[in-house]
Amino acid sequence: MKKVGILGGTFDPPHIGHLIIANEVLHAKKLDEIWFMPNQEPPHKIKSGNVTNIQRMEMLQLSIEAHAAFQVETIELDREGKSYTYDTMKLLNEIYPNIDFYFIIGADMVEYLPKWYKIQELMQIVQFISVNRPKYQLETEYPVQYVKVPDINISSSLIRERVRDGETISFLVRDEVKRYIEENRLYES
Repeated sequence: MKKVGILGGTFDPPHIGHLIIANEVLHAKKLDEIWFMPNQEPPHKIKSGNVTNIQRMEMLQLSIEAHAAFQVETIELDREGKSYTYDTMKLLNEIYPNIDFYFIIGADMVEYLPKWYKIQELMQIVQFISVNRPKYQLETEYPVQYVKVPDINISSSLIRERVRDGETISFLVRDEVKRYIEENRLYES
């Protein structure tokens, strides 16, 4: 059975922290692939800015193109409205019955798990893997596996703020993504 980790997020923009998490979990759990799954409209966040879904996808493709085990899964972008993980994972399990899925979350999301839509049912169809994040605990009543990753305190909001303020984002995103942001004048205001 193929083992695939799902790393969801807005990826607005994707940064080096996403790639480090994916790579660490890939190797620690001996997964075959990591699928980056950009959200359409995450239930717990409000979309910001004027970056389109196509632009987020293009930046994500540029971020992962150098890693053979990384790919993009667009199932949530292809749907309208809020994206509930339960609905997505149920659909992925139907489409790919020969894959064991592992859903990768940060410690901040572990604390939020009791509020996830249909969390009990979701626990039956996917295994969760949590990674550490600064300032968050990993204690939970749910059976969540854990992978320790280097503490890299980079966020997409940090990247957006730096671009808006005219500061450097070198080494925080891949050079290709930096170039894409500059060429398309993203996050400048």
